[in-house]
Amino acid sequence: MYDCFKKAMAIATAAALSLLPAAPAFARNPSNSDPVTPIKHIVIIFQENVSFDHYFGTYPNALNPDGEPAFHAKKKTPTVNGLSAALLSSNPNSLGAGNGTGATNPFRLDRSQAFTNDQNHAYGPEQAAVHLGLMDLFPSKVGTAGPPPNAPPLAVTTKGLTMGYFDGNTVTAYWNYAQYFAMSDNSYGTTFGPSTPGLLNLVAGQTNGAVNVINGTGNETDGGSGSLTVVGDPDPLNDICSSPTRNQVQMSGHNIGHLLNAAGVSWGSFMGGFDLTIANANGTTGCARSTGSVLVPVTSDYIPHHAMFQYHPETANPKHTRPASISEIGHDGPANHNYDINDFFAAVKAGKLPAVSFLKAQAFQDGHAGYSDPLDEQAFIVNVINALQKSHDWDSTAVVISYDDSDGWYDHQMGPILNQSTAPADALTAPGACGDGSTALPGVDPGNAHAQGRCGYGPRLPLLVVSPWAKKNFVDHTVTDQSSIIHFIEDNWLDSQRIGQGSFDAIANSIDQMFDFERLRSDNVGRLVLDPGTGLAVSHDDDER
Repeated sequence: MYDCFKKAMAIATAAALSLLPAAPAFARNPSNSDPVTPIKHIVIIFQENVSFDHYFGTYPNALNPDGEPAFHAKKKTPTVNGLSAALLSSNPNSLGAGNGTGATNPFRLDRSQAFTNDQNHAYGPEQAAVHLGLMDLFPSKVGTAGPPPNAPPLAVTTKGLTMGYFDGNTVTAYWNYAQYFAMSDNSYGTTFGPSTPGLLNLVAGQTNGAVNVINGTGNETDGGSGSLTVVGDPDPLNDICSSPTRNQVQMSGHNIGHLLNAAGVSWGSFMGGFDLTIANANGTTGCARSTGSVLVPVTSDYIPHHAMFQYHPETANPKHTRPASISEIGHDGPANHNYDINDFFAAVKAGKLPAVSFLKAQAFQDGHAGYSDPLDEQAFIVNVINALQKSHDWDSTAVVISYDDSDGWYDHQMGPILNQSTAPADALTAPGACGDGSTALPGVDPGNAHAQGRCGYGPRLPLLVVSPWAKKNFVDHTVTDQSSIIHFIEDNWLDSQRIGQGSFDAIANSIDQMFDFERLRSDNVGRLVLDPGTGLAVSHDDDER
């Protein structure tokens, strides 16, 4: 079986490499600080822990039971690579050996079951669930039993919960954004693993180069050549809110913030709970600020290992220093480009939206099972996009909704393996192996530090683009990954400069094919205002162009 897998993986890798990015269709601009497309502002909303099938497996067909927001597909809605009838009724996870008592077909989670337990999404177990591409060991390798209430007893009492999915009656806003704008059904985590590798891949395309590690190395693996690669969730070193007993690391190398600073492009990272001077209604403040909802227990607003720019010292704000004024937002100053999510809304209202913005919701709204849920997450996403649509910058703005990892939720599609690895934490093809380690990033020695501990691409994740320049009711099938987002930023503002040092941004396809830069959307300048509670349209244009 392994020989067959090696041959199949070699074919898939060759096919993926044949899709390496060509020069973008838009013309270069000699000025690094000016965008070369009509997109003058990009807002990346980086959410938590959702696989593609978990939110879009049955798109665009929703069950539409009484009492739930209904979703009806627009004319000529394209299909996606989702859960076929065969996968729904005769799924390999309901059969073969090793599935244990959690063996089950995929099943619909009702809107009343939106709050669920967290699944296992560690680097090695996620690879083991893929099982040489058979995709049949999800319950046994990553499943976790437990809520929601009223789910099928088999899923609640066993690890079959990992096979659950939502449809357009729960993740209604996302399905509506997909209808009116663009989505991808072929986008992946750059590597396997949980939140921190995902956010490092988003901003640096790179998880190797962990230095100054304290409190052990439980979240790192041997990267080769004496280096360490992050495969778990360490806290960022020196962040005032990092746990003194948790593994903490600092990353060497550069990220997209370094490149934007050098080019004089405004940018900011906006984190829920980052402002330690605020006192919440429940009396919590500082690093202990916390929030809950009807469905979600009270949880900390700020999670240090989700703070994407805190790991690189040049782009960190370890003491959470406040900006000197709203005019500083996006520019050099005491906050060093790191702000609270409230500062984002203030900047939008004041007409001071940076060119590049990275957003992370307060934890209860970030979508992470176990302490968030799709309905609270939906409210955050909709409020952000509604606010942007009211601003004067909307006609030059793109919102990218993306995710850090899959949480271990089932997805039937394996991604192409562009980088093999034989690090101790790997488990895709054998213990300690993601392939045989003979294929690494182009130009990178397989034994080099940049190859090891970075098995990828990882799980398939949702990716949506909401913009008056986005293609309408469009499904992109191009292979992309988390670093494709910074690839677009580099092409648009930085004359296609790359981070280097083994970053995946050099081989990633861009997301520019999800746009139509030939014309601005005619339907009310591409506006779709949704209700944050139901996800249903409040106002829109019915143009079926």
